[in-house]
Parts: sequence; C-alpha cells; structure tokens
Amino acid sequence: MQYDAIVVGAGYAGLAAGLALQKAGKNILVVEARNRCGGRILTEYFSEQDYTDLGGQWIGPGHERMYQLAAEFGVETFHTYDSGKSTLLFHNKLKHYKGLIPPLPLFALLSLDRALSKINKLAKTIDLAHPYQSLHAAKWDAMSLQDWMNMQMKNETARKMFAVATEAVFATDASNISFLHALFYIKSNTNFDFLMNVDKGAQQDRIKGGAQSICIKMAAALGDSIQYEKVVTHIHQDEQGVMVSGDGFSFKADQCIVAIPPAVSTEINYTPAVPETQWQLMRASFMGTVVKCYAVYPSPFWRKQFKNGLVAAPDELTSLVFDNSPFNGSKGILMGFSLAEKAKQLMQHDQATRKEIVKAGFIKMFGPEAANIEYYTDKSFTEESFTKGCYAGMFPPGILTQLQTSLTTPFHRIHWAGTETSIQFNGYMEGAVRSGERAAREII
Repeated sequence: MQYDAIVVGAGYAGLAAGLALQKAGKNILVVEARNRCGGRILTEYFSEQDYTDLGGQWIGPGHERMYQLAAEFGVETFHTYDSGKSTLLFHNKLKHYKGLIPPLPLFALLSLDRALSKINKLAKTIDLAHPYQSLHAAKWDAMSLQDWMNMQMKNETARKMFAVATEAVFATDASNISFLHALFYIKSNTNFDFLMNVDKGAQQDRIKGGAQSICIKMAAALGDSIQYEKVVTHIHQDEQGVMVSGDGFSFKADQCIVAIPPAVSTEINYTPAVPETQWQLMRASFMGTVVKCYAVYPSPFWRKQFKNGLVAAPDELTSLVFDNSPFNGSKGILMGFSLAEKAKQLMQHDQATRKEIVKAGFIKMFGPEAANIEYYTDKSFTEESFTKGCYAGMFPPGILTQLQTSLTTPFHRIHWAGTETSIQFNGYMEGAVRSGERAAREII
C-alpha cells in the first residue's frame, strides 16, 4: 500500500501536519518513535486531578492557532497567576517589586533598560525569511549574543540580570548563540519583552488539563493513522516515491514530512543524501538545556503574602521560578527553571539531592513554609534521544551567513516541519503547529 504522505514525528508539528492532510482527503500515516504523542510536550498526572507540565506549557497573544485548536477540541485555557509582587533574590537579599524590571541600582537599571530597547530595535531589522540577508547579517552572525552583551553593558549587575533573561529565553549560555540567530528568534516572537512577560506575553496562558491534552485529542482525531514506537532510521526517495523504514517496518508514500528537531533528524539516513549546505545547517543546530523542577504544596501559601510566585535569582541553580498551581489554586505548585550550564550542574546529582538543592533555594525565596513539599519531580529532555534538549534548536555564530540556506527548503519529496522551521513564534508550540500546516500545504 502506498500512502499519499507519511509524517515522521507526533509532536504538535507532526500532528498539525497530519490533521491538515487528513482534512484535505489525503491517505496518511504518522509514525512516532515514542510510545506517546506530544514530543517536547509532556503532562504528567501525580493524582487524579493534579499534574505537572514537564515540557512546553505556555501560550500567549498572537498564538492564534493554539487558541483555535484549544477551542476546536474543547480544551480551556487560563491565565498564569501573576497577581501580587515579583521577587528578586540577589546577593542573598530579597526584594519585592511590581512590573517587569527588578529594583536594581540606578546605573544597572539604566544599562539594562538601554540594552533591552536596543536589542528590540535591532531585531526589527531582521528579514525573518532570510535572516542571512539582513542588513548587518555578517557582522551580527560573527559574534555571539554574549559578545554583544559585553559591548552593550559595562555594568556587571545589568549584565547578570540580562543573562538570567537570555538563559530563560534561549536555554543556553549566551556565548553559544549567534547574535544574528538571537535577533531572528526575538523578532519571530514579537520582541524581547513579549518573550519575558506573563501578561500580554509568551507566558500569559496555560492549558487546562495540561499542554499535552490538546495533542492527545489531535492524536485521537487521527485515529489509526498514527503508529507509535516506530523509530525511523532510513528515508529513501526516488521517482516512484518515498520509503520510510526502521527496525521491522517499511512504509511507502508519495511525499514525506519530517517533523522532528533538526538535531534528531540528522540521525536518519537519507538516500540520496540531503544537499550539503542544508545538511550542515541541520547538523549545526543544537538544543538548549533546561530542567523544570516542580515542588507541590498543600496550597499556594505565597499568595497570602501578596506574592505572585515569580522569582529571578541569578545566583541559584533554579534562577527563574513561576507559580504553576492549578487554575483553582487547589494545590500550590512552584516550578523552577534550571537553565544552560546550571541545568548541567543540577543533573549531575541524583533526584533526591536535586530535590534538596531546589528546596533550599525555594526556602530562601519564600521562607520556611517552602520546606513542606508534598511531591517533587523534575525533567530534563536532554536525556531523551528523540529530543536531545529543550526548548528548541539554536545556531552558533558563523553558521547562518556561511551556509545561506533554510531549514524549510523541501528536498524533492521530503518536507521539513518542527518549531525550528517556523519564522513565526519559533521555539513555541504555536511555531510547531504553523510549521506542520505549512509543510502540509506544500504537499496539498
């Protein structure tokens, strides 16, 4: 039997591609390496009604396709809790504040503010479809985001606070990313403020029942067209079509969509080989490193102290904390992000030790009540061979302008999807859905 199309990967991109093709009347098959759908999205229930989102979880203004999918599948969204004051833990001192910018010494504040408006201004000039053709592309691609930060901010405190924000956004050390890629990512997601904000920003809303609940309903709508635990090792194409195969299976189709991270898709053997420049681009894409650390409490006790649970703590292994409690506040859930090099440090310990490290940080931030953890869990996707990290693929300096090609260029019968291939909301679930639907349109 020959399918019209085979989709590799059942994350948001692959599911969106599959549904779009199915709606167009195509005979399709979605193959997924894991025993579940969702990819980098994973909701884990620890009681009948309580869960943690161990992967991606937020949607915000402009994420139109995600809101539409939620409505289509009868899944509600709710506002991330942000009433009350945010907290800065810096040099072992606690400060509480309203708004986006923490209370810093005047020079640090001015320096930080200048850098923020400057980076937004530069991001506006990027050509999203062809970042390497942007006006100062060569200059910006030759340097890292860290190089730019060092030139931009002479104030050490400002640099440190900016680094907390860039690690939270990119999940990697600023010295690893091309400044051109950083600007592309910022423009793709509106601006830097949008990436950092809860209200009117990328962290504005959460999905009731967890971020995987929409994936599960999308997968159910695809029915028997999905097959799990199919690890694709070879994709062979010729005049007749495409053959997608792995241990114990091979399927034929007219077209194929590969909807997995570039860093993972390069582990597939392609015959004929993917064009050299595109292959080098895929190989150069590396995943960020992040651990999401969850502490569950009987109630969100910090809310009684008029705190919103949002903490910036540059010196802690969990340098950014959010209130991740259920919509009705039936439990208190704090989620700490451990990012980039700190994530690697944290993952050197066993889970019992990680829990103690995270708990000690939360006690500093929220007081002795933070010791009463009912349940602890954490997750790093770096350990998973079908993902290799989170949130998304990043590019080191020098690659984009040297190769001058795109992750989206179809290769004969193979089309590429995944949030990394999206020029809008790259790195987010929204970018994934849009990329899957774009790849499906290329076939239809």
